[in-house]
Amino acid sequence: MDAILNLQTVPLGTAITIGGPAVALGGISLWFLKEYVNDQKKKSSNFLPPLPEVPGLPVIGNLLQLTEKKPHKTFTNWAETYGPIYSIKAGANTIVVLNTNELAKEAMVTRYSAISTRKLTNALKILTCDKSIVAISDYDEFHKTVKRHVLTSVLGPNAQKRHRIHRDTLVENVSKELHDLVRKYPHEAVNLRKIFQSELFGLALKQALGKDIESIYVEELDATLPREDVLKTLVLDIMEGAIDVDWRDFFPYLKWVPNKSFENRIQRKHLRREAVMKALIMEQRKRINSGEELNSYIDYLLSEANTLAEKEILMLLWEAIIESSDTTVVSTEWAMYELAKDPKRQEQLFLEIQNVCGSNKITEEKLCQLPYLCA
Repeated sequence: MDAILNLQTVPLGTAITIGGPAVALGGISLWFLKEYVNDQKKKSSNFLPPLPEVPGLPVIGNLLQLTEKKPHKTFTNWAETYGPIYSIKAGANTIVVLNTNELAKEAMVTRYSAISTRKLTNALKILTCDKSIVAISDYDEFHKTVKRHVLTSVLGPNAQKRHRIHRDTLVENVSKELHDLVRKYPHEAVNLRKIFQSELFGLALKQALGKDIESIYVEELDATLPREDVLKTLVLDIMEGAIDVDWRDFFPYLKWVPNKSFENRIQRKHLRREAVMKALIMEQRKRINSGEELNSYIDYLLSEANTLAEKEILMLLWEAIIESSDTTVVSTEWAMYELAKDPKRQEQLFLEIQNVCGSNKITEEKLCQLPYLCA
């Protein structure tokens, strides 16, 4: 998820008239600030020598340098000066930035146990129910257990073989819709996301719950939500909330200051998501209790994951849905966009497919022979 920092700054150079009491108050404030900074330096002196650090301003650090909505470009530019790994300051927080695939893999895979206890933003604390999902949980027994569950039922090679039929259906449907659009509207742009996101959401629901849906009655909302509203509630709203900025994230020593608008906004998304997931789970419990079994994550969790609480099961099922529905859409959309701009790469890809598949459809068995397509 790209972090979006949309910060407003106070204009500099404003003339202000200050009275005697204000000067005294300001002096006391500066003394407290000085003591706080000294205390932070003492704490940091116990650690290893620091990484290269991008220069920033006092108190706010590098926040003003991250106001653009594409911070990855800023990170890349900094890497040219400070190397592939460096640190920045976001208010009172130090953030380590990794700029190569190798470093990211080492951090997130090889050394995950060392970084898993990292602090979450206030938004993510709420939206993940304080790390109740595999991707963000601390490296402890809970993490090991739920990771084993998701590999067994969703992501592992045997699970992927069992879900093959759903992927084949997705490919067939997306291909048909794209061809229909080109035939009916040959001179109009194609909105790939609209087609692909809907089909991918269907795949996610089949893997997690066993079935796609057209609508669902949500008792806590006293409303029947159509499929597109369920997608919005479970995926789009949560992705929007995950990048919502609470200024207290940058200044944790001021966490006692209320930020009600932020808290209410995130809580609404969380509670609505929870209500919809409860309704979806209730429907599948009825199916399972009637004796109908399907190859799905919920069937597996309800039969095998006896140590998990209801809320943990809810969050794990939701995680399987959102992680199947968002990242793949974004990466595929960007790949198609870049390909659409480059006729030479289109030709190279077409020739590779033609040499391997001829006039037949691409199947998963052929992917290992299509390195350019995989790239």
